[in-house]
Amino acid sequence: MKSVYDIILRPVITEQSMEAVDDKRYVFYVLPTATKTEIKAAIEEIFGVKVAKVNTLRMDGKEKRQGAYPAGRTASYKKAMIKLTEDSKTIEFFEGMV
Repeated sequence: MKSVYDIILRPVITEQSMEAVDDKRYVFYVLPTATKTEIKAAIEEIFGVKVAKVNTLRMDGKEKRQGAYPAGRTASYKKAMIKLTEDSKTIEFFEGMV
Protein backbone atom coordinates (compact mmCIF):
# COMPACT_ATOMS: atom_id res chain seq x y z
CA MET A 1 0.00 0.00 0.00
CA LYS A 2 1.20 3.50 -0.85
CA SER A 3 1.97 5.92 1.93
CA VAL A 4 0.47 9.42 1.75
CA TYR A 5 4.02 10.75 1.51
CA ASP A 6 4.62 8.56 -1.56
CA ILE A 7 1.60 10.07 -3.35
CA ILE A 8 2.48 13.77 -2.88
CA LEU A 9 5.96 14.29 -4.31
CA ARG A 10 6.56 18.06 -3.96
CA PRO A 11 4.81 21.42 -4.36
CA VAL A 12 4.97 23.41 -7.58
CA ILE A 13 6.57 26.78 -6.84
CA THR A 14 5.96 29.06 -9.83
CA GLU A 15 4.59 32.56 -10.26
CA GLN A 16 1.24 31.29 -11.50
CA SER A 17 0.81 28.76 -8.71
CA MET A 18 1.77 31.30 -6.04
CA GLU A 19 -0.84 33.79 -7.29
CA ALA A 20 -3.53 31.14 -6.80
CA VAL A 21 -2.62 30.64 -3.12
CA ASP A 22 -4.78 33.63 -2.15
CA ASP A 23 -7.83 31.75 -3.48
CA LYS A 24 -6.86 28.59 -1.52
CA ARG A 25 -5.65 26.81 -4.66
CA TYR A 26 -2.45 24.79 -4.47
CA VAL A 27 -0.45 22.79 -7.03
CA PHE A 28 1.59 19.65 -6.33
CA TYR A 29 3.55 17.11 -8.33
CA VAL A 30 2.01 13.72 -7.55
CA LEU A 31 2.65 10.06 -8.26
CA PRO A 32 1.60 9.35 -11.88
CA THR A 33 -0.51 6.36 -10.81
CA ALA A 34 -2.36 8.22 -8.03
CA THR A 35 -6.11 8.75 -8.35
CA LYS A 36 -8.03 11.88 -7.36
CA THR A 37 -9.46 10.21 -4.26
CA GLU A 38 -5.99 9.10 -3.12
CA ILE A 39 -4.63 12.62 -3.70
CA LYS A 40 -7.51 14.17 -1.75
CA ALA A 41 -7.02 11.79 1.20
CA ALA A 42 -3.26 12.39 1.20
CA ILE A 43 -3.58 16.21 1.24
CA GLU A 44 -6.18 16.10 4.00
CA GLU A 45 -4.01 13.78 6.14
CA ILE A 46 -0.67 15.55 5.61
CA PHE A 47 -1.82 19.16 6.00
CA GLY A 48 -5.02 18.78 8.06
CA VAL A 49 -7.22 20.72 5.63
CA LYS A 50 -10.54 20.09 3.85
CA VAL A 51 -10.27 19.59 0.08
CA ALA A 52 -13.19 20.70 -2.09
CA LYS A 53 -11.89 19.75 -5.52
CA VAL A 54 -8.96 17.97 -7.17
CA ASN A 55 -8.00 18.46 -10.83
CA THR A 56 -5.18 16.42 -12.34
CA LEU A 57 -3.05 16.91 -15.43
CA ARG A 58 -0.57 14.56 -17.07
CA MET A 59 2.39 16.30 -18.70
CA ASP A 60 4.50 14.53 -21.31
CA GLY A 61 8.23 15.06 -21.20
CA LYS A 62 9.75 17.42 -23.73
CA GLU A 63 12.17 16.15 -26.35
CA LYS A 64 15.69 17.38 -25.71
CA ARG A 65 18.94 16.75 -27.50
CA GLN A 66 22.59 17.61 -27.28
CA GLY A 67 24.38 17.34 -30.57
CA ALA A 68 22.92 15.21 -33.33
CA TYR A 69 21.90 11.93 -31.70
CA PRO A 70 20.53 10.36 -29.58
CA ALA A 71 17.57 12.60 -28.89
CA GLY A 72 16.24 12.17 -25.36
CA ARG A 73 13.21 13.23 -23.35
CA THR A 74 12.72 14.90 -20.01
CA ALA A 75 10.66 12.96 -17.51
CA SER A 76 6.86 12.88 -17.76
CA TYR A 77 4.95 13.88 -14.63
CA LYS A 78 1.49 14.42 -13.16
CA LYS A 79 0.26 17.60 -11.46
CA ALA A 80 -2.66 18.00 -9.09
CA MET A 81 -4.43 21.32 -8.60
CA ILE A 82 -6.10 21.37 -5.18
CA LYS A 83 -8.97 23.70 -4.19
CA LEU A 84 -9.72 23.93 -0.47
CA THR A 85 -13.15 24.61 1.04
CA GLU A 86 -13.99 28.13 2.22
CA ASP A 87 -14.03 27.15 5.91
CA SER A 88 -10.73 25.25 5.69
CA LYS A 89 -7.51 26.67 7.05
CA THR A 90 -4.65 27.46 4.64
CA ILE A 91 -1.58 25.29 4.13
CA GLU A 92 1.15 26.82 6.31
CA PHE A 93 3.96 25.73 4.00
CA PHE A 94 2.95 28.38 1.44
CA GLU A 95 2.41 31.23 3.95
CA GLY A 96 5.74 33.05 3.62
CA MET A 97 6.13 32.57 -0.13
CA VAL A 98 3.37 34.85 -1.36
